[in-house]
Amino acid sequence: MDIAALIQTHGYWVLALGCFLEGETILVLAGFAAHQGYLNPGGVVAIAAIAGFSGDQAFFWIGRRHGHALLRRWPALARQNDRVQGLIARFHGAAIIAMRFAFGLRIAGPVMLGMSGIRSRKFVLYNAAGAMLWAVLIGALGWLFGHAAETALGRIQHLEVWLIGLAIAGALAFALWGRRRG
Repeated sequence: MDIAALIQTHGYWVLALGCFLEGETILVLAGFAAHQGYLNPGGVVAIAAIAGFSGDQAFFWIGRRHGHALLRRWPALARQNDRVQGLIARFHGAAIIAMRFAFGLRIAGPVMLGMSGIRSRKFVLYNAAGAMLWAVLIGALGWLFGHAAETALGRIQHLEVWLIGLAIAGALAFALWGRRRG
C-alpha cells in the first residue's frame, strides 16, 4: 500500500466530502498531507472553502424549509436553538462566521440560521467569508502540525503511514466520544 498514491488519488474528493459535512479533522489531515507534498496547499484551501460553503448553504436551506420539524425530531437540537437564536439576533454576521468554528454546531448552526430571520443574501456573503477564513486557518493548522512534527522528529516519511493512521483513529475516537457525550 502506497500512502502517497492513495492520498494523491483520493485526497481531494475525500476532502470535499468531509468539508461538505463537517470538515475540521479532514481539513487538518489535508493540510498535513499538503505539507508532506501529497496535495497542493492552494487546492486544499480552495476545495475546503468551496465544499464548506456549499455544505452550509445546503444546511441553511434545509433549516429554512424543514427546521421546525427537525427541532421536534431532535430535542438536543431544540435545546441549542434558543442559545443560537439569541446569538444570531445580537451579532448577525459575526454569528454566521463564528458558527463555522463552534464545535458541535457545524451542521446544526446553519440549520438554525436557516430558521432565523436572516436574509439568504446576507447569509451567502457571510458564509463565503467564513468558509474562506475557516479553510485557511484550519488548513494552516494541519500544515503547521506537519512542520512541527517534521522539525521534532526529523524526516518522518518512514512513520507517516502510522501517524496518519493514528490521527484518523484519534479523530474517530474523538468524534465517537463527542457523540456519546452529546
